[in-house]
Amino acid sequence: MSVQYMLDYVYFSVFFLVGVVAAVCPIIISRLIAPPAVQKKTAETYECGMDPYGSAWDIRFNISYYLYALIFLAFDVDILYLFPVAAAFDKVSALRGVTELVIFIAILALAIIYAWAKGVFSWTKRRKAF
Repeated sequence: MSVQYMLDYVYFSVFFLVGVVAAVCPIIISRLIAPPAVQKKTAETYECGMDPYGSAWDIRFNISYYLYALIFLAFDVDILYLFPVAAAFDKVSALRGVTELVIFIAILALAIIYAWAKGVFSWTKRRKAF
């Protein structure tokens, strides 16, 4: 076997070992540091410091929450478009690239203005019945 061929095996072995060590070390460290017994609060549904009350099925969300989440999802996906455009920005003319970006961001801004005008971002306070 050639020296380069053996060197490739050494590189692979070292990277594989480092990967295994990086995956196993956090598990071992957490086992060493974690408390030995599970406490009562750990077994509860929510660990936020407050005792839960009622059933999880009793929670009813306002429709504006779902609209807000859908708008976030749409903008999150739309913003993903900007990364490839920014990566290929040097391959198009500056005027065309900037114009396309401005048009795209203007359409997104119009969508935000429309949602704002429809009252999606205004949250009404409701009184909770206990």
